[in-house]
Amino acid sequence: MPPMPAAMAGGSGGVGGGGGGRVLDCRTFWKAGAFEAASAPSREFHVALEAGDFDRARVHPKFLHTNATSHKWAFGAIAELLDNAVDEICNGATVVKVDKSVNLKDNSTMLVFQDDGGGMDPEGVRQCMSLGFSTKKSKKTIGQYGNGFKTSTMRLGADAIVFTRANRGSSVTLSFGLLSYTFLRRTMKDDIVVPMLDFKIQDGHIVPLVYGSQGDWDSSLKIILDWSPFSSKEELLQQFEDIVGHGTKVAIYNLWMNDGGLLELDFEDDDEDILLRDQEKASGGVSKAQKEIVQQHISHRLRFSLRAYSSILYLKKFENFQIILRGNPVEQIRIADELKFKKVVTYKPQVAHDSQVVSVKVDVGFAKEAPILGIFGMNVYHKNRLIMPFWKVLQEGSSRGRSVVGVLEANFIEPAHDKQDFERTPLFIRLEAKLRQIIIDFWKEKCHLIGYQPVDPQLRSQYKAALKDSGHPGPKSQQKASTHRKTGGHTSNLLPETYDDIEIVGLTANGAGSRVQSFGQAQGSSMEPAGLDENSVDIGSDGVLDPNFVEKLSEENIALFTRREELRQQDTQLRRTVGELEQQLEETKRKCAQLAADLQVRKSQHQQQPPYI
Repeated sequence: MPPMPAAMAGGSGGVGGGGGGRVLDCRTFWKAGAFEAASAPSREFHVALEAGDFDRARVHPKFLHTNATSHKWAFGAIAELLDNAVDEICNGATVVKVDKSVNLKDNSTMLVFQDDGGGMDPEGVRQCMSLGFSTKKSKKTIGQYGNGFKTSTMRLGADAIVFTRANRGSSVTLSFGLLSYTFLRRTMKDDIVVPMLDFKIQDGHIVPLVYGSQGDWDSSLKIILDWSPFSSKEELLQQFEDIVGHGTKVAIYNLWMNDGGLLELDFEDDDEDILLRDQEKASGGVSKAQKEIVQQHISHRLRFSLRAYSSILYLKKFENFQIILRGNPVEQIRIADELKFKKVVTYKPQVAHDSQVVSVKVDVGFAKEAPILGIFGMNVYHKNRLIMPFWKVLQEGSSRGRSVVGVLEANFIEPAHDKQDFERTPLFIRLEAKLRQIIIDFWKEKCHLIGYQPVDPQLRSQYKAALKDSGHPGPKSQQKASTHRKTGGHTSNLLPETYDDIEIVGLTANGAGSRVQSFGQAQGSSMEPAGLDENSVDIGSDGVLDPNFVEKLSEENIALFTRREELRQQDTQLRRTVGELEQQLEETKRKCAQLAADLQVRKSQHQQQPPYI
């Protein structure tokens, strides 16, 4: 996103310079609501009574903060603003840009969202800035409560300013509004005041739209200039220059800080991402190699990387819409496409009797990193939007369900207001029980494909008999060996923890792209038939675990991840190079056209000159 300061060059610094220098005493979000609210003097009470303003309820500014605490997670608030842009696809939106900018009044960082959707007319922007008002009644749109914009902006920063351009037939309007917790707190307001201004394009000129009195209009402009990052009406209007045709821009400033005085959002560690500074980046895993793989996995990175989280935020891949983060498109990832031995299970929830029959398809399979990593969980979407990523419907300590990942879209239940969970209704409780059963059934059926013993008792007996016939140590001695591996320096993540009388099936590292060869495949019809996924691991029938297998496979995974990152960096560099070359080509074409024009002029002048006599 091009920097905003093109419209901010006239900004001045210092406390007296405007909103950029006027900040709250407390810049930590979870502490910013702890203040004593000023009570209205009795004189103001009687003035309000005489003005006829007594017959309405007031909303205290403290409610803005209280309302925003519904977002426990900053990325949840960002997702709300992305949802608003995605909902505009039906109005022609093709892109939403998320980037940082600079508040030139105090040189602080701002978070900016910009889309090319339909924009909002003066009535629409007032509905957007009002509390609890929503016109989104479509079954496809994500927003529905009319609260997301207020909660999300106030969760990310103390102040936000909105610029929106709408084209409704022959009417083109420009509107902006200021939602400033800093202004309300510092001026000791006991009611939420949201100044908004409107303009229209008339005969090619920008003309103010005054709905009330001119005095009210001038007062709103003064508040916006005093408490926003902009110092003049001209600077405000310049913000519409890069909103071509129609669209909306939201700038959030006075961003919240952590207890250490650093911004909660980290813009510095990765210039192509926005990170959460205080999210736990430590990971599980037995060895250093495994920890590195875990740290690269999407289930871990989504906690603190906005690029990772937004890559799986929407279930279906967009056809003509992109999320541009820090100047680079977000590559969408379909989790279901990343699974191996995938299976589709149909679930029909028991909804109300007068409702239509609902059928939900659940994609379930093993994570492609199985069996090395124990990543598992269900990814539950609602109306295309991710609500619960890698939801652990089974307990962490059980080996059942290890490495099993599922994906489903549950439109028959309602999400919570922060869209990071679901309402705990009987429908949701039944869904949780069903998903738990789906994972257990899948595990019982296919766990042998990633190196575990068959759970079926008959197949297990066949396995033990095969071990005895082959002359290998019995279960007890193998169990001691397994225990030694668990307590020694080299721990195997493949060892079952639930079934004490089961030993692990031997594995042999056969390189990438090897096929599964399961013990009992020819003996038991319930075992997986031939022709399995080619990205699986060989499972030997001798019952002996190669002690170097885990480390070898870990190193192989790390090499693949490293290679992937290198290719991504190369691809990014190539895209930049292509862009630069295209710019150079356009510049060369322009120069050639200019030279051709100059040459044509000179030829004309030469032809007009009289011949020498």
